[in-house]
Amino acid sequence: MSVSSYLVAALPPGLNIEILAFALGISVLAGTVKGMVGFAMPMILVSGLSMFLSPEIALAGLILPTVVTNGMQALRQGTAAAWQSIKRFRIFLLVGLVFLLASAQLVRVLPQGIMLLVIGVLVTIFALMQLMGRSIPMTRTNSQTEAVVAAVAGFIGGLSGIWGPPTVAYLTALGTEKHEQMRVQGVIYGLGAMALLLAHIGSGVMRAETAPFSLMLVPPAIVGMWIGGLLQDRINQATFRRATLVVLLLAGANLLRRGLMY
Repeated sequence: MSVSSYLVAALPPGLNIEILAFALGISVLAGTVKGMVGFAMPMILVSGLSMFLSPEIALAGLILPTVVTNGMQALRQGTAAAWQSIKRFRIFLLVGLVFLLASAQLVRVLPQGIMLLVIGVLVTIFALMQLMGRSIPMTRTNSQTEAVVAAVAGFIGGLSGIWGPPTVAYLTALGTEKHEQMRVQGVIYGLGAMALLLAHIGSGVMRAETAPFSLMLVPPAIVGMWIGGLLQDRINQATFRRATLVVLLLAGANLLRRGLMY
């Protein structure tokens, strides 16, 4: 049996080698963007894979690449650096986690479409203001402000599964140095990705039929992360900030699209 035959045999029903090739290309793109600015992998994978796969298969596909690449991102400068970032942003991490877990219980009560629109509007306005040079000053010495922002990000994340854009908006407003921003995002998203994996093992989305497809998307995602990491190393802080805001603007627009279509 040829390699392609083995691959097709491992795919969920309805997938073929041409669709797999396209999915691998999307995974490389998602990894490249994440490697450069630290986020947007789930957005790119879900948007791309959903064009030719069911929402369930698309969701299953993004889980393992997200877990692996977030671990790489958090540990790129080593465990000591990652631990320092965890300690520095411990209030944000702890408060955000508490509100994420609490608000997850409200998913069946509050309309998700409205939440997506609210997040999309806020993120889009923030990105546009920043790109236009309208700064939003924020200081890390105010732990109350950090806790409030973390609560909002966690609350939104628990309801919609989308905690990336609010977190990036906060870190960008702080003017966080690019390597530390990447590490903090990797830690936050890594914890969320592990929770997502466990939740969908329980839900049945991640199962014997879908896990091989998700596993196949890991190597191209890693290649993309490597490419994105090279690009990030070559750009200065100002360019990194602008690239982050552009991707954040696209993320906001995508949230608005999803909210309107919900």
